[in-house]
Amino acid sequence: MPMYALKNKLQALIAFVLLGGNLFSQTVTPTATRTYSFINYGENHLHYGKDSSLMMNFFNKVSDMREGKRDKVTIVHYGGSHIQAGTWSDKLISNFQSYGNYEGGGLYCFPYKVAKTNSPHYFKSYTTGTWKRFRCATWKEMCVDLGMAGIAAVTNDSANTFGIKLQKNGHHEKFNSLKIYNNMNPSFQYSLAPMEVKYKRTEDSLHRYSLFEFETPIDSVNFQLVKLDTLRRDFMLHGFSLEYDKPGFYYAGFGVNGAASNSYLKCNLFGEQLETVKPDLVIFSLGVNDTQGKDFTKEDYIENYDSLIMEVRKISPDCAILLTTTTDNYIKRRTANKRPIKAQDAMFELMEKHKAAVWDLYAIMGGYKSIYKWSKVGLAARDKVHFSPKGYAIVGQMMFDAIDKSYKNNNKTK
Repeated sequence: MPMYALKNKLQALIAFVLLGGNLFSQTVTPTATRTYSFINYGENHLHYGKDSSLMMNFFNKVSDMREGKRDKVTIVHYGGSHIQAGTWSDKLISNFQSYGNYEGGGLYCFPYKVAKTNSPHYFKSYTTGTWKRFRCATWKEMCVDLGMAGIAAVTNDSANTFGIKLQKNGHHEKFNSLKIYNNMNPSFQYSLAPMEVKYKRTEDSLHRYSLFEFETPIDSVNFQLVKLDTLRRDFMLHGFSLEYDKPGFYYAGFGVNGAASNSYLKCNLFGEQLETVKPDLVIFSLGVNDTQGKDFTKEDYIENYDSLIMEVRKISPDCAILLTTTTDNYIKRRTANKRPIKAQDAMFELMEKHKAAVWDLYAIMGGYKSIYKWSKVGLAARDKVHFSPKGYAIVGQMMFDAIDKSYKNNNKTK
């Protein structure tokens, strides 16, 4: 562990004792099966700086929901391909929902299949039309008016259908309201295909979405899109917010393949759309694509994160921030990458500056060259950058275990 991280770990342990936590519980074996000798299970806990009040505030909100004092707690998770894959997210949110066997809250779902890219398995999207993908990760696919998801699907078809359907999963399978975020182009008209369930539709032109409220819960929707004229080209779809007004966690996994710490800063509708979600906790799991670049600097990395966190705090001043250190990775499969060590140091500096928490996944993995060991046993891909589905499931479980331990140690509700 870097010296800065070691110093902050000692500070965090002192602060933890003052908060009434059980010091020894921070190093117990997590729920994730302790099978692999190269995984540093003793590091699977949250790190705090001198001020952990915002994370404690998040824990209080969780307890309030468990005690029936509120209906929803909102978690937003930003990342690159690790998050777009969805397995990490699926494991994390399934565990959160298990706190109360919740089925409410909701999900933000981007129709990745419509945009011709890989999608989480807990929902499916489909279309009969032709769409083009735009995303914040590369200038070649960049466009104006990208939103909080960092990706959009655009069509100019004269007649088109598109939709989304929740699949069987352990966290969300129904919704009774839906927001469809889009560019509100008057040259296109979209409406729900005929259905038996009655609903009410309202428009929010300020935040550019249509709200559909259904009389009874459903698991899918299908939209019909018609081009009315040629005055303005292109209908842009930003995604769906599926919500169920029963108690539970709302989770928005915003993952874009190739995204780096500066990618979402290019999205000019980032704040406008995030305001409609109002997160209680934002998790940042960016950095692999930063550290893959030979021009990576710790200073630029910190500056990008400063800007991201400031954007979040404009929307939710008391929002808790959880920073994930960059996973170990190789460059072009052959060269072990030392840059994640600098990125790890940066996270601990950001922790102090922004009253954030840190989950040190780099240390948990085993540090430098550890991805090779994960790959050898089938927990990571041959590229030594991505995990396998089993590896992502372990990462998601361990992240929850770390949050859960801190929550139980620092809150009256167990």
